[in-house]
Parts: sequence; C-alpha cells; structure tokens
Amino acid sequence: MRILAIDVGTGTQDIMIYDTEKELENSIKLVLPSPHLFISQKIREIENDIYFKGEIMGGGKLKKTIQEHMDKGYDVVMHPTCARTIRDNLEQVKSFGIKISENEKEFKDYTKISLGDINITKLSEFLLGYDLEFDFDKIAIAVQDHGYNENMGDRDFRFEKIREKVSKPISPLEFGFVEDIPEYFTRMQAVKRQIKSEGIEDTPLVMDTKFASIAGMCYDEMVEKLNSFVVIDIGNGHTTAASIENGKIQGVFEHHTSSLTGESLERYIKRLASGEITHEEVYNDHGHGAHVLNPISKLEKVIVSGPKRELIEKTNLDWHHAAPGGDVMMTGTVGLVKTILG
Repeated sequence: MRILAIDVGTGTQDIMIYDTEKELENSIKLVLPSPHLFISQKIREIENDIYFKGEIMGGGKLKKTIQEHMDKGYDVVMHPTCARTIRDNLEQVKSFGIKISENEKEFKDYTKISLGDINITKLSEFLLGYDLEFDFDKIAIAVQDHGYNENMGDRDFRFEKIREKVSKPISPLEFGFVEDIPEYFTRMQAVKRQIKSEGIEDTPLVMDTKFASIAGMCYDEMVEKLNSFVVIDIGNGHTTAASIENGKIQGVFEHHTSSLTGESLERYIKRLASGEITHEEVYNDHGHGAHVLNPISKLEKVIVSGPKRELIEKTNLDWHHAAPGGDVMMTGTVGLVKTILG
C-alpha cells in the first residue's frame, strides 16, 4: 500500500510518501514552507487589487499581509467561502475592510489568488519531475482546526471538542476522521472538498495536527519500550500534551506556547501525569484547558516534538526528542500513516 501523508503546520508542511513494502526510513520525505507563507509572499509581490477564491485554510500571516496590501491603497475582495480563513464570522471579515462577493467575473481586472491548504496538482508535478510515481492507495492530511460555533469562542470550542473525544481512555489514532468529519470542523471539511475537486475519488483521512503528532511520537523507537509517559508537541502557536498509559490517552492539556516558561511547562506536565492538573489553572493562564481521566502510574519519560521543542531543555524533566522513522520533522506524517494502517 502506498500512502501520501501531508501535515500542514504553521511554519512548514511536512510530506511523506510511505510504501508498506519498504522500511519507514526509506520513505520519500519533503519539508516545504506552509501554504500561508508562500501565499503571503505572493501577495507582497502584487501591485494590483486582489480577488481571493478557493477554500478555507490556515490563516497564519494572511490577515496581516492582506491588511498591509490594503494599507497601500489596493482593494481586496474575497469569496465568502475562503473569507472564513480570516474569520468564521463574515461580518468580522468585513469590519477589517475586506469586501465579500461570490461574483468573480465582476472583478476581471483584479489579480486572482486561490486559497487552500492542499495543492495535489502542484505536488504531483513536483514529484513527476523527479520521475517519482504519483499513485496512492490512501491519502491522509493533518491540519489544525479550532472548529466553529457562533455562540462560543474558538479557544473554548476547540477544547470542548477535545474533552468530548477523550471521554474515556482512547488511542491517539482515534482522532482521525474519514467519512465522519463533523460539520463544525470547517478547515477539515475544506480539505475534503479540495481533494475531491482535484479529481481524487477516495475520501482522505483527516486529522488534527496536534493529535497526528502525538500519535506519531508513540511510534518512536524509545517510546515503544515505555508504558507510562507524557508526549508533548511544542508548536509555534500551540503546545499540546497527553499523558499515556497502556497505549491510551489518560489526560490532555493545551496551551499557547508563547505563554509558557520552562518552569510552568514542567509544573503542568507533572500535574498532568499525577492527575492533579485542572482546566481552570490552564485556561486562566491564557491556555485552552486541561482534562484528566486518570493519573498515570509513573512518569517514565517526557517525549517531545515540535519546532519550539527546545523549551523542554529549560525544565528538569527526563525528556527525549521523538524521531519516529529517524526524523524529528515527521512525527505528524508518521501519526497519519499509523492511523491509516490502524
């Protein structure tokens, strides 16, 4: 079986082509700039009004770059679907000075930019340029999705859905969706639509980036020898940790990386392992929250990944940088592959 796994992060998009007939270490791997970064660069190079079409995607620097473009005196119009990249509430999008219109033809003199987290056509052209076969049995995509509820802020809503998922001890692999993506995960739904629009009939597996990484870390060579541990992804924006025993998540907390210090990170990890951490202490510290079902019997080791993982070095914890398949950049893609394989 050949699997295409793409993990779309804030800084990079990490891509793995895995063939079950080969060793994981011999997979084709790519680490490319995250889509919002090269789209932002494209905007900076344009000296014209812009019409945005396409899909919802990870916004990253897009809002700031678009505002800078408008500050130069240019007009910006967005199709209502892709405008939700900026804010799910379109009235808020309009409040930034962005116009909303479905009629692309009305803006024939505007430069057109298409938004989206995935571009399978572009990737296929790149791979075929190296005489690499572009034929897959399964596709798996990871994006971070806060979800959307008009009556609740995204920080609260995202963690509420994590808490609902971890209503009992579960494997990290259970965070993958295929046909059953909830409607409120608008970014995941957009990925599904994009894949279909590019002529791919097979429904992709879609997963949250943080839990794809947590799943992948569990397949690090060292971790497979452990039974009771904490895995933590320290990302550019968010830090997510899960306490794991007997292969199942026993508790989780999520915070904003910029709000963490070595001291506070160590405290949260220890309290997660002991089962003492509370939702209120994390939320009131400007994080997303915490949810614990059970303490773990022993904190054997802390397994860490993510672009800001050096923060763990400011703690006194016994830690290990995860490198499943021998690559610290591929925790998310390995998590996607393992979720596909079950």
